[in-house]
Amino acid sequence: MSKIAILGLGNWGTALAKTWMDAKHEISGWTIENEVYESITSKSINEKYLPEIELSEIYTTMRIEECLENAEIVVLALPSSVIIDVVKDLIPFLRPSHVLIDLAKGFTPEGGSISENIVQLLRAENKLNPVAVMTGPTIAPEVAKGVITTALIACEDQLIAKKLVQRLTTEHLLLEATDDPIGAELWGAYKNIVAVACGISDGLKNVTNKGGDNLKAAIFAKGFSEGCLLLSEMGAKSSTAFGPAGIGDLYVTAASPYGRNRTLGEKLGSGLNLKEARAEMHMVSEGVNATYIFHKKLAEMGKDNHFISTLKSLLDDEIDAETCITKLLV
Repeated sequence: MSKIAILGLGNWGTALAKTWMDAKHEISGWTIENEVYESITSKSINEKYLPEIELSEIYTTMRIEECLENAEIVVLALPSSVIIDVVKDLIPFLRPSHVLIDLAKGFTPEGGSISENIVQLLRAENKLNPVAVMTGPTIAPEVAKGVITTALIACEDQLIAKKLVQRLTTEHLLLEATDDPIGAELWGAYKNIVAVACGISDGLKNVTNKGGDNLKAAIFAKGFSEGCLLLSEMGAKSSTAFGPAGIGDLYVTAASPYGRNRTLGEKLGSGLNLKEARAEMHMVSEGVNATYIFHKKLAEMGKDNHFISTLKSLLDDEIDAETCITKLLV
């Protein structure tokens, strides 16, 4: 049995809490959302994110130090926009025995990947805690219900990745180890961009005869091929593209009706602008932030990516959805 602290009780954090509780691990969870805290502590469910999932065995708190008190493994189930700030708050309470697992992916506005920035913050405070990345085709509601799921745990020290796989693999959550955290993280962020684009096809299908499965498949193929070229240039190992963190995660995020990035794209394809689409969602669409951050990073590298820049034009309300889709495929 492992003692696991999960920081962030949104969809994914809640699903992992349920999965690992069912496997008899001891789970504590931290949230800053009062409604989530009250719902779990009073009703043993997370009404905001996964209202059908019982959470009777989790200890929930709104204080980070309490969440970490008995933990060995610290899971950062946080949006990319806030994870660095939370890590800064976390550092004073870290013990040398804590192992961190980062579920957020991509670049920070300051440069570098999220996991690289976490390591830099820790080392600046003389903290030597290892940091791993977890990613893969993991739609949260299915994971919470016990659907068989694969995911990747990546760490530069593959021995640590393998130990985490041994500790955290369950009957339904099948984990693999790799030493390519950069590749896992880049694909984990990039697939959200492609999922938004695929969702646009679903939205067009709802309002015109322009969308459909043929179009969605073409967008998926274009996005994957662009990613294979782009992410290799940015440091990902080419083999990562063909595993759970690459094409596996890309497929489920782009195709599943549960996918929040695909859902946002569908709203854009139906004619809403970005502000209107976001207003209809209570979950964060990481694909929007990823589009802007990748675009900025590429500009700093003196490069341009047609797929990303075209989607950014739609997000900036410079082109409409149908024009965006047409441009993506040429």
